[in-house]
Amino acid sequence: MGYTIIEKIFLKHSDKKSLSPGDIFWLNIDVSSARDFGGPNVVKHLDKYFPDNPVIDKSRAVFTFDTVAPANNIPYAENQQIVRNFSRKHNIPLYDVDKGIGNHVLIEEGWIRPGMTVIGTDSHYNIMGAIGAFGQGMGDRDIAFAFATGKVWFKVPKSIRINIDSIPKNELVTPKDFVLSLLKEFGSHSLLGTSVELYGDYIDSLNLAGRITIASMGTELGLISIIIPPNDSLSKELEILSPAKWNFEPFYADTDARYDKEFTVDISDLEPMIALPYSPDNVLPVRKVIGTNIDTVFIGSCTNGRFEDIEAGAKALGNSIAPRTTLRIVPATRIVTSKLLRSGIWMKLFEAGAVLSHQACGGCAQGQIGMTGTGEVQISTGNRNFKGKQGKGETYLSSPIVAGFSAAKGKIWLP
Repeated sequence: MGYTIIEKIFLKHSDKKSLSPGDIFWLNIDVSSARDFGGPNVVKHLDKYFPDNPVIDKSRAVFTFDTVAPANNIPYAENQQIVRNFSRKHNIPLYDVDKGIGNHVLIEEGWIRPGMTVIGTDSHYNIMGAIGAFGQGMGDRDIAFAFATGKVWFKVPKSIRINIDSIPKNELVTPKDFVLSLLKEFGSHSLLGTSVELYGDYIDSLNLAGRITIASMGTELGLISIIIPPNDSLSKELEILSPAKWNFEPFYADTDARYDKEFTVDISDLEPMIALPYSPDNVLPVRKVIGTNIDTVFIGSCTNGRFEDIEAGAKALGNSIAPRTTLRIVPATRIVTSKLLRSGIWMKLFEAGAVLSHQACGGCAQGQIGMTGTGEVQISTGNRNFKGKQGKGETYLSSPIVAGFSAAKGKIWLP
C-alpha cells in the first residue's frame, strides 16, 4: 500500500522505514518558531533546561512578533523584550513588530516550502498545508525542546481525502465560502485529529491567497492539517516572493495511498456563506441573514489578510462606508501593505473612510485594531468568532467580498 502526503513528509523527516496511522515517532523539524505569544515561555524553558546550548541549529530557528504588535500594554512589551534579548544573545533571527503575521512572513521569506516541517507557538501553523508543507502549533515546552534538539514526538494521524468535483457557478463565491461550507458539512468534530487532502479542478485553480484561506481554518475544523498538493502555479508564486532558503521536495500521495475515509463534495451550487455567533461552524448562506444591522467590519487576519483579499473587499465596498459603520483593514505582511500602497487601493480605502492599520494579526488579537462592546455587531474575515474572542459583541465570519458589501450598506449584504 502507498502513502498519503503527510505520511510521506513524516517518513522523509524520521528514521522510520514505514509509518502507519497511530504510530508515535520522533519527527525532525526543518524550522522551529515562536511568536510574541508563547515566545517568552519558550525562552524561559530554554534558559532553564538548555542553558549551555539552547538552539541546535540557529539557521532553522526564528522568532516572530504579530499578536500584539507593537505591544499596547506593559506585560506584552516586557515579554517581547525578553525574546529580543534572547535572540540578540544567541544570534537567532527575529521578525519584529513591523513585519506582519509570522506564518505568512516565513512563507514569503522562503523559510517554508513544500514538503518541509515547521512548528510554532501559533494554533494556526497548520496554515503551511497551503503550500504542501506540514505545520503545527504546539505548546511552549514542545517548541523549546525542538529549538534545542531539532525534533519533537508526533503521532501519525489518519488521512482523509476530499474530492471537489465541480466549480462554483456563483461568481461571488470565494475560498472563504468554500471552507465555511466544509465547516457546515463536517462541523468541528467529525474529522477531529485527521489530516485532510483536497483534490479537484477548483482546488488546483487556487492561488496562494486562496490556499492560505482554506488551510488556515483547518484548526476550526478540528484537523491536524488541510494539505493542498502544490502545483506549478503555486511554485511560481513562491519564487516571485523569494527564493527558498534550502532545497525542498514536494510530496504527492501515491495512487494506492491509504485513506481512512474519502468524500466527494459538489460545490457547483455553492453560494456566499457566513458563520453566525458564536462558532465558526454555525454556518448559513448569507442570504438568510441579509439585512442584519452591523456596527463594525474587519478585513484581515491570517485567513484573509493577503492582497487579493483586501482588493476584493475594496472592490465590493465601492467609494464609501455606510454612516455609523466602521471598516478596519489590517494587511497580513509588509509585502501586502506595499502592494496595496502601490496599487492605489490603500488610498481608495482611506478616502472611503476606512481605519487602516499596519501589518499584524489585527482583529484576532485583543486590542490592536479595537474590540467590540456589548451589543456591537461585527463582520470579520477572521477564523474565529467565539464569545469574547474579539470583545463582548457578536461577530459574524464572512469573506472579504461580503464584508465589503456589508460595510457599504451598514448591514449584512449581497447585491
